[in-house]
Amino acid sequence: MGIERELKLALAPSQHDDVARFFDERTGAGKPLDLANVYFDTPDCALAKAKSALRLRRTPEQWLQTFKTLGKSVAGLSNRHEWELPVKGEALEIEALIADCDNEASREALERAAPDLIALFKTDFRRIVWNIEREGSQIEVALDLGEITAEVDGETRRADISELELELKSGDETALSMLAAELRGAFPEIVPEDLSKAQRGYFLREQPEKVRNVRA
Repeated sequence: MGIERELKLALAPSQHDDVARFFDERTGAGKPLDLANVYFDTPDCALAKAKSALRLRRTPEQWLQTFKTLGKSVAGLSNRHEWELPVKGEALEIEALIADCDNEASREALERAAPDLIALFKTDFRRIVWNIEREGSQIEVALDLGEITAEVDGETRRADISELELELKSGDETALSMLAAELRGAFPEIVPEDLSKAQRGYFLREQPEKVRNVRA
């Protein structure tokens, strides 16, 4: 089990080139990659009710399945438990993920949900990644641009993904706040985002009025 420590910031799509240039000038060109993700739950959203999320992701190198607690986010900063394993292809290998989950409550929630899992929504986006150092701490910066899609009663609902994720890989959490402050000094319109992509996907299905930039 890992603990994901991440600070998420929302920005306008028009700012992406300027933000990318901000990091390119400081650390060198970022690494672009395309990510396609499907989120799974039961029809009655048992995993969401257990404050967790289950994702299957296609990266340029491999397929990954990830199970994480939704955790708590304050001013964009969140701490979540996370379990991630590679899979052979475009399908969950749920028994392996259950075996890897070493938190009893989370494992039991996944076991109960496993027989009834369905695909609920997708997130597809282009990500640019930089690895930087601040005050001896290592931070992965991910700039994401894309969309969330959900099929609801024959209608395709869409919402923009336009955000910056600062993930602490090692060191002190204060490094995230320092970097965020530096960014917001350069780009005052950037604001904290307390909803994960998974939470926004659930809201898109059930309460779309709570999600930024919803499109039919």
